[in-house]
Amino acid sequence: MDTVSQLQSMGLTLPSPAYLAGMFLFSLLGMVAWMAGKRMQKATTKWLGVALMFYSYAVSSTWVLYLIGVALCVAAVWAWRTQD
Repeated sequence: MDTVSQLQSMGLTLPSPAYLAGMFLFSLLGMVAWMAGKRMQKATTKWLGVALMFYSYAVSSTWVLYLIGVALCVAAVWAWRTQD
């Protein structure tokens, strides 16, 4: 029996390439938002960046990953532009 079928028999599945790409993309954008928020001393932008970096570990569906990621990115850009 090969390793993949053993994992599947235990109930574990590997994420799709689209999920992995989204996880990488939103984590990278979160790191950029966190650094920008830290540099400009904008707490909301900084914490939205932290959320972008780590929320993908709690989401298992690809479409939910992209939905939440886009929403958090929009919120981070909005907070970055409007906050004093």
